[in-house]
Amino acid sequence: MITKTERRIKIKYRVRNKISGTAERPRMSVFRSNKQIYVQVIDDDAHKTLVAASSLGLEKCNKSEQAAKVGDLIAKKALEAGITTVVFDRNGYLYHGRIKAVADAARNAGLKF
Repeated sequence: MITKTERRIKIKYRVRNKISGTAERPRMSVFRSNKQIYVQVIDDDAHKTLVAASSLGLEKCNKSEQAAKVGDLIAKKALEAGITTVVFDRNGYLYHGRIKAVADAARNAGLKF
């Protein structure tokens, strides 16, 4: 029997074979733990993280609201760095709940993907 984590890692590697970020259109990767959420904007050609944000310094609220704040924060940082379009990498997670909240907040703040 395959575990939930093994299933996610299989999906992650399958998706990462198809998605890669460039300098013009970097990859926005989301990592979700039980308590926090982390987002990075990565240029895979140069192997560099261009912009990063997480929920570590934010005030306490429910997890979906926290994820939305992180999405808004990453979009503002990316736009300040001159990044307008990204490729969204959900990192093997289902596009639901906190992952969807990050994506929707980033889109509403002006990031295109």
